[in-house]
Amino acid sequence: MHHLPNTGKTRSADDAEAPSRLCKTVYFFSMTEAWYYFMSTKLWGGRFTGANDPLMEAFNASIGFDKRMWQADITGSQAYALALARSGIISGNEAETLVEGLEQVAAEWAASTFELRPGDEDIHTANERRLTELLGDVAGKLHTGRSRNDQVATDTRLWLLGEIVHLRTHLREMIRTAVERAAAEIDLLMPGYTHLQPAQPTRWSHWILSHAWAWQRDAARLDELTQRVSSLPLGSGALAGNPFDVDRDFLAGQLGFASVADNSLDAVSDRDFVAEFLFWASLTMIHLSRWSEDLIIYSSREFGFVEVADAYSTGSSLMPQKKNPDSLELLRGKSGRVFGELSGFLMTMKGLPSTFNKDLQEDKEPLYDAVDTLRDSLQIAGGVLATLTVNTEKMAASLVPEMLATDLAEYLVRKGIPFRETHHVAGAAVRLAEEKGVRLSALSAAELRPLHPAFDEDVADVWSFERSVEQRSASGGSSRSAVKAQIEALDKWLAQ
Repeated sequence: MHHLPNTGKTRSADDAEAPSRLCKTVYFFSMTEAWYYFMSTKLWGGRFTGANDPLMEAFNASIGFDKRMWQADITGSQAYALALARSGIISGNEAETLVEGLEQVAAEWAASTFELRPGDEDIHTANERRLTELLGDVAGKLHTGRSRNDQVATDTRLWLLGEIVHLRTHLREMIRTAVERAAAEIDLLMPGYTHLQPAQPTRWSHWILSHAWAWQRDAARLDELTQRVSSLPLGSGALAGNPFDVDRDFLAGQLGFASVADNSLDAVSDRDFVAEFLFWASLTMIHLSRWSEDLIIYSSREFGFVEVADAYSTGSSLMPQKKNPDSLELLRGKSGRVFGELSGFLMTMKGLPSTFNKDLQEDKEPLYDAVDTLRDSLQIAGGVLATLTVNTEKMAASLVPEMLATDLAEYLVRKGIPFRETHHVAGAAVRLAEEKGVRLSALSAAELRPLHPAFDEDVADVWSFERSVEQRSASGGSSRSAVKAQIEALDKWLAQ
């Protein structure tokens, strides 16, 4: 039997071994002294005399996932040490010592030699504990006027700002690839679809750019939300503000933030930026999913318009002939995953009282996962797009004269007939061709004239797919000039 610290109770040997069954990543000591070590090393341990349940230790800890913010935490702490010196709370020498000590901690993280210890419940505790081991009592001055509430909010924003830089790069490279392909393959025509039914001819480049413009909006939204991420919470304390007159504008400048949070109560609890990023990630993944769905359809044997490169395909464990576009299917599937993270976090936020509540710890894992998913997805999508093979013959073979029925109606419009009437006439022509068992283009002017006297021999000019596409020359259309204008616009945007 083992005595529980600070109680007269005992527990069985089985109970004593229970912590080892919680999780392989949970750190604990089995000796009684370890319980006191846990409480004495916690940033908040002074209030407590009893130990936490080991399950509570694991339940409360975030070090297993928030350790990835080690660099942001150290960078924020270094800036805060300098700000404390500027306000006269610590000396310049002490600030220099703290900054150098934090550099040593960072070097250990970078070299993967940092050792987590029992009691390191989060990245802030772990770094401060190690700093104390290196520097002694002076490390205890670093937390003056600072709370983990404003510290974690700052770390999360700082970390996310760094990740956004990489996401923006991957997104822009994907758009650049789309623009380059659109320019190189502008001559290729393909069927356009509505309701997944053949509708009108269009350019392959026009299809590519239709998705590139959606990605461009994603890039614009990312830039817009970056400004709201770049608002500094540090200097807000636990909730009521900093009592030592730290220069928050100085902190913002040191850390590269665009602004300073205006209200300390709001600053420590604001996770709008997480929700907004998760929305951005969800919408971006939806755009990737829709693009993927198109290519999954176009790469099927029934369509055969494109072929996904071997590098982004897999085979079947049973059927040797199969080549599956798993990269695209995974992109489509992961969109639901990211959307679920947004939905779940919004449910976490909806009923929280002011200001900081531990529920907000639930922002990290969905945020980290969304960042990881987007980073991988954008690179995979870019790779698929860059290596995609186009089957021009299959595309051309799928262009049928019935797709020019609208052009037939427009032929009559150019002769002064109201469109509502010409639409009806063109529909009658389609029906006539079906009754005769011929293509729409096989109907002669003599056969069409009973449907409307305005038909003449020049109706034969209608049956050109290139002519049909070129007539869509208004801005945003599929004519060569309109597509080139889109390419130029996106090139200009990429160059900014």
